[in-house]
Amino acid sequence: MTRDLHRLFDLSGRVAIVTGGSRGIGLQMAEALGEFGAHVVITARKADELAEAKRHLEPFGIAATTLASDLSDVASIPRIVTEALKVTGRIDILVNNAGATWGAPAEAYPPQGWAKVMDLNLNRLFDLTREVAARAMLPQGYGRIVNIASIAGLTGNLPGMEGTAAYNASKGGVISLTRALASEWGARGITVNALAPGYFPSKMTAGTLDRHGEKLLSVTPRGVLGGESDLKGPVLLLASDAGAHITGQTLAVDGGMTAL
Repeated sequence: MTRDLHRLFDLSGRVAIVTGGSRGIGLQMAEALGEFGAHVVITARKADELAEAKRHLEPFGIAATTLASDLSDVASIPRIVTEALKVTGRIDILVNNAGATWGAPAEAYPPQGWAKVMDLNLNRLFDLTREVAARAMLPQGYGRIVNIASIAGLTGNLPGMEGTAAYNASKGGVISLTRALASEWGARGITVNALAPGYFPSKMTAGTLDRHGEKLLSVTPRGVLGGESDLKGPVLLLASDAGAHITGQTLAVDGGMTAL
């Protein structure tokens, strides 16, 4: 029985793309997939951060390919898929993690801010997912897609923390898209799920946590922010055969914040 459980989580020989994988929760998830045997292809905009990520992964024996790519440019997407296919000719796992935010009151939200957030968080996510599905997962009859949404797509903001309308809307769109793709591709061997992280310390959340950290902790039942391993188990479950009968779902990883 124990051996069978290990087999369900084993990712040996599989190839996983992790966008925005050079730091923060992206690197955390790439590490989890790599530790269980996947060859991880991590993308990010900055080559120096990718090099540092690869140095971080190597001591764990994790095979990693890094690809400097600006995902906001739709023309970059075919290259990401091509480079991933060079590893073994397959792409088994896609973790759509890259994202952006923009802060402004809703009544004064600039069109360029709205467009930037929606393009990267939702439009490019779909473009890459479509390309991976069409060129790899559907032909091979197997795939695990994990979209990184947010609890911002499940709830509004606490009073005094408004100003992220595009981010909330984009992550809500990711959750809805997850259900739609799961329904469409489920019979063809592909599962599509989403993780909705709560507040994890990161470059993106630094300002929010500086201003509102105590308030956020007060409404989090566990009383702590997300840590360096809190997404490893969830992403491994949804990316492996252990999660084969889970699709179209969104799992909040937020210390219980959305349970209140």
